[in-house]
Amino acid sequence: MAHKLVIYPVILHPEKTGYSVEIPDINNGAWTQGESMEEALEMASDLIGTMLVDEMTWPKPTALEDIQVTGTDIKTIVSLDMEDYRRRTSKTVRKNVSIPEYLVKMGKDQHINFSEVLTQALEDKLIN
Repeated sequence: MAHKLVIYPVILHPEKTGYSVEIPDINNGAWTQGESMEEALEMASDLIGTMLVDEMTWPKPTALEDIQVTGTDIKTIVSLDMEDYRRRTSKTVRKNVSIPEYLVKMGKDQHINFSEVLTQALEDKLIN
């Protein structure tokens, strides 16, 4: 499966303790924070995933050179593999389906995992 890497610019705003993080391109400006720079960037990545996980199209990222910062603010980028994020955070939902009986028999004879096959087919059709 192809990776769906998203890359967005973020602005780290140093605080007395830790950093607040602005993500200008997500939800008309999303914010999070972290106690350290590493945690702040991890939180930014998680917020991007949370905001985009159910979306089929994603906002176009602003070019890093077009991001303006002042004072001690820091501009950088955060990347996230959305397919990996979806796999790690999605819950499983039971879904009844109707398929021809002969395929059920053939699949059982070959020990096919029907849920796995359906998931792969849906990912191929909807995501790839």
